[in-house]
Amino acid sequence: MEEELVRLAVVISITGLSRSTIYDLMSKGLFPKKLKLGNTKSSAWVKSEIYQWNAEQIAKRDSEAA
Repeated sequence: MEEELVRLAVVISITGLSRSTIYDLMSKGLFPKKLKLGNTKSSAWVKSEIYQWNAEQIAKRDSEAA
């Protein structure tokens, strides 16, 4: 299976989170980890992992409301 990698701007767009919140959640192990690309300044996330994280947030909301 081919996975699509996305940069931070796309992750922000998909999740609605700020850059600082994404990195804070990552540091706590609550958000998918980024991948380092070619050089040390380039990073990306696996798009399917970001969508999975969104789905988990929705499931948590729905289970709390029930």
